[in-house]
Formats: sequence, C-alpha cells, structure tokens
Amino acid sequence: MELNVWQGNDSEPGNQTEELDTKFLQPKWQIALWALAYSIIVVVGVCGNLVVMWIILAHKRMRTVTNYFLVNLAFTECSVAAFNAVINFVYGIHNEWYFGLGYCRFHNFFPITAMFASIYSMTAIALDRYMAIIHPLKPRLSATATKVVIGAIWVVALSLAFPQCYYSTTVQFPGRVVCYVEWPENAENSTSHETTYHVCVTALVYFLPLMVMGYAYTIVGRTLWASEIPGDSSDRYREQMNAKRKVVKMMIIVVTTFAVCWLPYHIYFLLYLFHPEIYQKRYIQQVYLAIIWLAMSSTMYNPIIYCCLNERFRAGFRHVFRWCPFVKNKDYEGLEMKSTKYFQTQGSMYKVSRMETTVSTVINQNEDDIDDNIKATHLSLDLNSNGSSRSISKAGSESSTLSCRPDPY
Repeated sequence: MELNVWQGNDSEPGNQTEELDTKFLQPKWQIALWALAYSIIVVVGVCGNLVVMWIILAHKRMRTVTNYFLVNLAFTECSVAAFNAVINFVYGIHNEWYFGLGYCRFHNFFPITAMFASIYSMTAIALDRYMAIIHPLKPRLSATATKVVIGAIWVVALSLAFPQCYYSTTVQFPGRVVCYVEWPENAENSTSHETTYHVCVTALVYFLPLMVMGYAYTIVGRTLWASEIPGDSSDRYREQMNAKRKVVKMMIIVVTTFAVCWLPYHIYFLLYLFHPEIYQKRYIQQVYLAIIWLAMSSTMYNPIIYCCLNERFRAGFRHVFRWCPFVKNKDYEGLEMKSTKYFQTQGSMYKVSRMETTVSTVINQNEDDIDDNIKATHLSLDLNSNGSSRSISKAGSESSTLSCRPDPY
C-alpha cells in the first residue's frame, strides 16, 4: 500500500505545489513530538525484538515449534521498525521523497510482506495451539516442517507484495519528488487494478487470518476455561493446565494488539480508494502520522507482552539488561528450563516408572497393584512433560511415544 498520502493533487502540480508547501506545514514543537514518538518505536521495536530472537536462538531449550514462529514474528517486526518507521515519518512530515527509486520500491513492497509474514506466523501459532490442546494425540509439526512452513509464508508474502514493488515509481513535480505506485489502466472493467489489489490484500493479510485465529482461540479457550480442574487432580496437572492457559492468554493479547494497531491503517487506505477527496483536508497529515504511528507501534508491543506474561522471557530480558541498576538477574537460570539437571532427574523418573510397569506386567501382579503402577506411570509422564500441551490418557500412556522436550512456555 503506497504511502503517498496526497498524490491526488499531483495531477495539477502547477496550481497545488505552493498550497501543499503551506497547508501541511507544522510548528517545530509538533514535529519534535512526532520525532520522539517515532524514535521510541525504532528503539523499543528493534532492541526488544532482537532480544526476543536471542532468547530463543541462544538457548537450546527454547527452540520449539511455537518459538520458531515467534522468531519469525520478531524478525519481521524488527525489520519494519528499522527500515520503515523513520521513512514513514520523514515522508509524512515533508510529503517529499528523498530516498531514490530503489528505496521507493522497497518501501512500498516490504510493509505488505512483513504484515503477511507476521500475521500468518501468529496464525500458525494459533493452529499449533489448537492441535496441541484439542487434538493432543495427533502428530505435531517437526522442526523441519516448521521451517518449511515459515519458508512458504515468506514465499507467498513476497509474491503478494511484488506488484507494489513492480509498479512503484518516483515522479518529479515542481519543488519536490513523490514516491507512489502507478497502477496500469484497466480499460475492460470499471474497477481499477489498484482497488482490486488493495481489497484482496486487506482480506488476505488482515480479515481472513483474524477469523481463523478467532475461531481457533475460541475453541481452545472454551476447552481450557469452560471445564473446572478436578479437585483430586495432581499438582502437576494443575500446573500444566495453568501453563496452557497462560500461553493462550498471552497469544490472544498479542493477536488483539496486532488487530487493533493495524485496523485504522487498513481503513485509511481503503477509504482513499473510494473517497479520495477527504485526503485534501487540512487535518489529514495529522491523521496520517497518527495512523502510521499506531501501525508501526505494533512492532514494539510483543516484547513487552512476552516480558510481562512469561517468566522465561522475563529472565532473558533481565539478563540482557542486568547492567541497569534497577534490574535483578537472579532468575536467569529459569531460562534454561529449570536446568539440565532437572530434566535428567525427570527423565530418570520416567525410565524407572516404565521399568516398574514392565516388571509388574511380567510377574502378573494383582489388579490393585496394576492400577497403582498405571497411576504412577501417568504421574511420571506428567512430571516429565514439563508443560507439554499433549494430553496423555491412561489407556494410551504406555503405548504412546512421548517427547521429553517441553513446550515453549
């Protein structure tokens, strides 16, 4: 979606240039406030998402299916904050393009690519949570399959945004240069290529994935919150249920934040397609800067959400910012999933329990002893899973192959 807000006047440059130079002029204090606001996005968005990527990639226990998608999400948000936020601010303030044709193409191309990659990474996480909680016995995505999905997301994203790059151009008008997408004329249909493209993009990168995620999280939420935890459940079972609820709650907040931040952006550009006259109003520059700021600010909220709602991410952030006088780094060991020793202990418990079950079967214990062993096996599986979203039934606990690797949270 091209970000040349006032290109409607460019068709009559001789009459409009002087008017544009004065109509959108802002006092210096106002420009300073906008500069501060956009600078916060760059600093928090870039630094926060880089820390998120480090927490996941530098710690082996954090490299799980869901977290691979979080790395992809963090990468796209970091890139948008670094390469688009400041350029949007400069172009919005001056309504003049200073950065050449090459960056003009990139600037119109990359936001759609990043939006698609971001929202479909969140969609993949929602579907992964759905499968893990609603269909726990079905196979989950492997690391290789996850990387293939991420690669496919980027291929589709790049293909979808390609027209924005191909048709982008810069035009010299008296006193200024503008960057916009020059769509070809559509002689066969009254609906322009631009309108068709932007409506389809809005549906594909916003409404469709939000509907999918809304359905998935609604079913998952009903499953996790509608039923009470049995009073006689083990402490480990309660911890698992609470952990699942926290993960789903965090992702719902992430998705809701993204939806709220980008909704005005999509409405703004759809309105331009059907009511371009409102973009000649004196107030439109402030509206544009506010809408773009809100959309770009979505890049800085996720690291804050992870830090506030997840202990392991919080431990990682504390470790990175341990140089700050008010930050305590005492919980960093928690980032390693309660240390390797913990998992070795739990793995030993699992093996011992399986051995006990095998021995009990061979010597043909009485029915009460068999029930006790099955319960012990089920409990040890719960302990060994350490937050795994797979739900193992008593009947299938002995025959199922259980991964000792925990879920990301």
